[in-house]
Amino acid sequence: MLQVRRADVRYRGGDPAAGIDTRHAFSFGAFYDPDNVRFGALTACNEERLAPGAGFPPHAHRDVEIVSWVAEGRLCHEDAEGRATVIGPGDVQRLTAGSGTRHAERNAGEEPLRFVQMWLIPDRPGGEPEYEVVRGIADGTPYALPRTDAVLHVRRLAAGERTAVPAAPLVYVHAVRGTAVLGGGERLSAGDAARLTGAGELALCAAEGPAELLVWELGSAGGAR
Repeated sequence: MLQVRRADVRYRGGDPAAGIDTRHAFSFGAFYDPDNVRFGALTACNEERLAPGAGFPPHAHRDVEIVSWVAEGRLCHEDAEGRATVIGPGDVQRLTAGSGTRHAERNAGEEPLRFVQMWLIPDRPGGEPEYEVVRGIADGTPYALPRTDAVLHVRRLAAGERTAVPAAPLVYVHAVRGTAVLGGGERLSAGDAARLTGAGELALCAAEGPAELLVWELGSAGGAR
């Protein structure tokens, strides 16, 4: 089964007056749709746009895995002890909230920041918080998310280049930039996402120009709705 959700149906959030524009793929905060709460372990896929200097002050999380991918600009992350880390395009950032932690995020650069932040539910609650940054992750290098059955694949394709989508029980494909054709002809443009259930191995092909996609391989079909 294949379901495509277009960029223009994402829930709008954030705080425009504070320079924060958020586009939610799943129910989030005041936006609640009982039929769109999660897909496997994935429970949030937010496109964040922050003006220079804008950001999220210290706030708490628990029992969630948070993965961030920067499309443009520089994202500054501050942990509970005030340590700051800056990530840019090509870096994968992971925060394991565990039994509870606090963090802050902001645009520390002089240019607009655009990043994708994805939340996943761990297999079991609790545990010590963890933080990790993988610098310059290469295409074709899977990133297995600790405490889940989820694996992230980054796909940056040249025009006309093809790649395989994993044959997992559940697969979530998010188009970061460009346009790609999935399987038999479904086109995904920036901000679009495809949810595949038991689809088997399919091909992704960059159309018209380069394309950048985030592909989540989710090992369990439970909780997809």
